[in-house]
Amino acid sequence: MHALAAAGYALLGMLAWRAVSERPEARVGTAERIGLAVVVLVHGAAVQQSMLGDGNLRLGFALGVSAALWLGLIVFWIESLLVAIDGLRLWLMPLGTLSTLLPVLFPSGRVIAHADSGWLRVHLAISLAAYSLITIAALHALLMASTDRRLHELSGPGAAPQGGRAGVFARLFDAMPPLLMLERLLFRLIWIGFVLLTLAIISGIVISEALTGQALPFDHKTVFTLLSWLTFGLLLLGRQVWGWRGRIALRWTLAGFALLLLAYTGTRFVLEVILHR
Repeated sequence: MHALAAAGYALLGMLAWRAVSERPEARVGTAERIGLAVVVLVHGAAVQQSMLGDGNLRLGFALGVSAALWLGLIVFWIESLLVAIDGLRLWLMPLGTLSTLLPVLFPSGRVIAHADSGWLRVHLAISLAAYSLITIAALHALLMASTDRRLHELSGPGAAPQGGRAGVFARLFDAMPPLLMLERLLFRLIWIGFVLLTLAIISGIVISEALTGQALPFDHKTVFTLLSWLTFGLLLLGRQVWGWRGRIALRWTLAGFALLLLAYTGTRFVLEVILHR
């Protein structure tokens, strides 16, 4: 199922690239939008099968990345109905392909203890949703940084039309929405992700207290998650009070994502792939 979803994302990516090569302002057609919905459904079925297919609750770094990108692509699909962000698919389709290939290449994972607890499943669902939105926000921030750099290059002295590989990237950026629209979407993602991360921390405290008698276990996951939550909280406060935007907001977004990455996926990658544990 993951391999089938990867093939679907790759096909949609090629179709999108061909359309933009002919007309950079090309919008997503109805057939392409329906095709993306079908591939996202297949991707969701693959995640469900991998997590719950054997009757246990299984999770690993590759499956976590796949689930995060799956939820992020759902957000993109819904947002694309409301805002003209069609150009983002040129970046998200390759990422969708890579995220669905990871569970094929690294199928290992671990069975989660106490999986029969309904509260634990709710906590994991909220945590994955928060992680996925913050992941998409971080990728969004990288795209904004690249777009901002290109705008400065075009407005700088000696700017000239570029060909070859530079021309390919020029067409990619020409298909992007305006920078201000990207910034509004970025902070919308961060706000929703921050709320979900807060709920994940609260539900995690309740679950930990019920299962271990300790509200906040002092481990790397707890420390990095709280640091990430504090980073995004300060970013949103800075946005409201001091009007933070542009490169300052991008740096804080990437810093918060890096901390959250260290809390789970980075650690699982080291344990499962490098140390084979």
